[in-house]
Amino acid sequence: MTRRELLALLGAAPGIRGTLGAAPENAPTAPVSIARCRSYEEDFVSILSTMFDQIGGLERIVRNKTVTVKLNLTGSPALRFQGRPLGVTHYSHPKTVGAMAHLMGRAGARRIRFVESCWATAGPLEEYMLDSGWNVRSLVNAAPNVEFENTNALGKGKRYARFKVPGGGYVFPAYDLNHAYDETDVFVSMAKLKDHATCGVTLAMKNIFGITPASIYGDDAGVDEPNESPGKGRVETCHLGKRQPAKSAPQELDRASSREPGYRMPRITAELAAARPIHIAFIDGVETIAGGEGPWIKGIRLVKPGVLFLGTNALTTDVAATAAMGYDPRAGRGTSPFGDCDNTLILAEKLGVGTTDLNRIEIRGIPLAEATYRFEA
Repeated sequence: MTRRELLALLGAAPGIRGTLGAAPENAPTAPVSIARCRSYEEDFVSILSTMFDQIGGLERIVRNKTVTVKLNLTGSPALRFQGRPLGVTHYSHPKTVGAMAHLMGRAGARRIRFVESCWATAGPLEEYMLDSGWNVRSLVNAAPNVEFENTNALGKGKRYARFKVPGGGYVFPAYDLNHAYDETDVFVSMAKLKDHATCGVTLAMKNIFGITPASIYGDDAGVDEPNESPGKGRVETCHLGKRQPAKSAPQELDRASSREPGYRMPRITAELAAARPIHIAFIDGVETIAGGEGPWIKGIRLVKPGVLFLGTNALTTDVAATAAMGYDPRAGRGTSPFGDCDNTLILAEKLGVGTTDLNRIEIRGIPLAEATYRFEA
């Protein structure tokens, strides 16, 4: 095994990065695979299989393991852009998810659990997916032992799990999350390649902003204890500083700190990525939207970058994807896409999640220059 292969393995192994902290400043990091994929009619099983081979293989990560896959189903299923299917605009696409499940099952995953904190409901995730136009049965049949969990509340668990932020955090010292994020060996983020009105970009790390349960952090979260029947839409009310979480959860470090969304949301995203490390980061840029994260943002437009990104370090994967969008991953506030916000990538780097230095990130598959599709109009 070469030194580069060893470092890639360490970057993928559950719990390793949290134990060892950030890599030395000049050390190479886990590689990122980029693939060309111009249509959802292409063979995703073949494409993803090649991408996993390029970053060291899937079996070594998931064999005999429980795998938890965070989908991106942001916003109500009723909100569609120009009447198009959700998967070609701002949701995870069912074909990418089905291919991922199939490959993980083939690689020997013991159990695959799909999770999302669904918009305005604590009901079954399967029902939410059906409302979104998914063929849930085909996903169940994609691999052995497929499960689903809506992580807006306790769900099928009996307790919340507490995740501490390394170094104490920027806004919160720790977060209480659904048991699914703790009772797992491998955590996967399946994201879309998109701009974000508040965070600049929304990729693998920003995708897990929604793992916080509405029962504790949402509009109608409990005051002392979690409200196990949250029914309102926003799960980020506490994250925007409009109220404190239920008192059973860790409280804000400084209640006099900025309430500005462009200050808070990037920091909370970085905290979550550090507290609940992502072991596989996948970003779908086949078809998506530019100018914002969903149909509720004015001025969004359809784009077809025709690319996929895959890595075992969420930050380095996001950095490669940000660069492919035509942005500088190390840009500061005031520079697009971080015009009105702090840079989540830099904040995550300071917490030891990975590096923002493109010179230290090995790109495999197609070159970054060939994958570039400028999102800024």
